[in-house]
Amino acid sequence: MKITKLIAALIVLTMVATPVLSYAKAGGRSSGGSSGGSSQGSRGSRTFDNNGYKPIERSTTTQTAPQSSARPAPAPAVAPQPVGQPSFFQRHPILTGLAAGFAGSWIGHMLFGANNSLAGQAGAEGADAGTGSMWPLILLLAFGGLAVYYFTKMRRPSVATTGPAFERSALAPETAPFAAGPMAGTLQPGTVVSSEDESKFRQMLVDVQAAWSKQDLDALKRLTTPEMLHYFSDALSENTSKEIENRVEDVGVQQADVRETWTEDSKNYATVLLRWTARDYTVSLTKQRGEPGYLADGDDQKPTDASEAWTFMRYQGGKWLLSAIQQVE
Repeated sequence: MKITKLIAALIVLTMVATPVLSYAKAGGRSSGGSSGGSSQGSRGSRTFDNNGYKPIERSTTTQTAPQSSARPAPAPAVAPQPVGQPSFFQRHPILTGLAAGFAGSWIGHMLFGANNSLAGQAGAEGADAGTGSMWPLILLLAFGGLAVYYFTKMRRPSVATTGPAFERSALAPETAPFAAGPMAGTLQPGTVVSSEDESKFRQMLVDVQAAWSKQDLDALKRLTTPEMLHYFSDALSENTSKEIENRVEDVGVQQADVRETWTEDSKNYATVLLRWTARDYTVSLTKQRGEPGYLADGDDQKPTDASEAWTFMRYQGGKWLLSAIQQVE
């Protein structure tokens, strides 16, 4: 029991601690390392959708169970049992009643009448006469047994396989059409993204990296959503505590490929695959250039390639803001 509780506690601790330890900088690399950053931010109701990139790890968006747009399979209809042809007794209830009454009277007469007759004649005629008077009863019982056997054991008429028993009205009703959830009607694919918008996406990449390198939160505030600004602020605070500074310089955008566009309520979204080159490195704030340990990570002379999927959001009629960053797997 103690071991089970210990394992459960470790699992909970891991789930809580993982997001706290996964701060990521704008350049897509974690502070003080080049192993890659985390995916963070909000993509509206598509935040946790699988869009081909690394799933969002940090987000203020509540994760809900995915709703299937496909119509659920209807419950299997239960086929009715075929109706067989009614028996003779069911088709002729009056005759059945008369026959039953006659048979009952006959059996009663034979049983009680024959016994009385046998008792009266026992002294006069002897055993042979008594035995002979039993034959009508024996024959009646044999005839009754054969009749019961015939009507219960003989093969019944063949079952009808066509006719009203298989009409559609006898089948289970079809399942009602699937009713969409509360989000139905709020998503509209195909948000118009112009060439001017694509140019803005490219420039925003350069501006965000420059503001990050300068630790300029005011500039980042004008370029990002409050959620993304919070993540950048946390990462910069972590770097300050570690007395390091990450710099992303000489950014050259090579590709800005719009991969997803949609409208949700009054917001437009666009997910763009961005590829660029830059000198991405981290320096120690306690060392001078040229001293051992000054360059904590990366190369301050050689540009490196980077690629990430950035999601931009705007209120209709407004300007684009960086809403989420996803790493390319």
